[in-house]
Amino acid sequence: MDRFSAPWWLPGGNTQTIWPALFSRRFPTAPAPLRRERWTTPDGDFVDVDFGAEARPGAPLLVLFHGLEGSSASHYSQAFAHLAREQGWGFALPHFRGCSGELNRAPRAYHSGDFEEIGWVLGRLRERSPQALRAAGVSLGGNALLRWAEEAGASAAATAAAVAAVCSPVDLAAGGAAIDSGFNRLVYARMFLRTMKPKAMAKLAQHPGLFDRDKVLAARTIRAFDDAFTAPLHGFRGVDDYWSRASAKPALADIRIPALVLNARNDPFVPAASLPREGSVGRHVTLWQPPHGGHVGFPAGRFPGQVLAMPEAVLGWMRAVA
Repeated sequence: MDRFSAPWWLPGGNTQTIWPALFSRRFPTAPAPLRRERWTTPDGDFVDVDFGAEARPGAPLLVLFHGLEGSSASHYSQAFAHLAREQGWGFALPHFRGCSGELNRAPRAYHSGDFEEIGWVLGRLRERSPQALRAAGVSLGGNALLRWAEEAGASAAATAAAVAAVCSPVDLAAGGAAIDSGFNRLVYARMFLRTMKPKAMAKLAQHPGLFDRDKVLAARTIRAFDDAFTAPLHGFRGVDDYWSRASAKPALADIRIPALVLNARNDPFVPAASLPREGSVGRHVTLWQPPHGGHVGFPAGRFPGQVLAMPEAVLGWMRAVA
């Protein structure tokens, strides 16, 4: 995957992002149904966790954290779930608060540095798994997962044998600037805001006075939305404080379990110049930075392509290191 090359008929980071999400084959057979559990959180809220088939004896449990506004219905989630089932692994996808189809109750949502929530979820899943977990995170979920591994340090090994972050904006300021510029702002930022702003308004109806309504409604960029909504709800002084403290890149060398950081160099959301470099991440971190792939696309094969190449490579890496 470090040398992944996209099909000739699908050039460029934007096409490699959009086409796989909408049109490529996700798997050769129909997806297996997932079983949902609702967990009560320590603050009296809830988290919905979707489970696949039980792991075969001796096989691990794969935990997948989705990206911004993602869910178990996202194309990458279905691809990971399919491969886990094919290989006999267990599968669990915890939804970030507000992403499972129902608004959460507490005066908070989720964010890119939500490592305490990640740790609580992983801890509960580890209690029901006979061996340490394998955990992967996509985009926002990957950055939050890396932040958990950084904060946990050597103690992470008791919970997870390996972690992987796919297309994660480990430098949130650079990623935020990229998604708020040019074509990205017109297409991707607008797409995310189309769902995030109504959720914010519903949250305000639950908890009047929680944030500045007019400031959120006026937001036309991810930066403006994070400054008006995400940062104040989660105890940050503003968007710059949030993006700085939540970014995984500065502390990757603190990770003490095998960790894969996979980023395509043509990802529209994550500038190649912002990616971590060998020698600055510590001996436990593996960097894969192929030239192609887009943002969580990695299309492969004949037209219309399929999206299994990336999760196959990630699970293969996990088998090799753990």
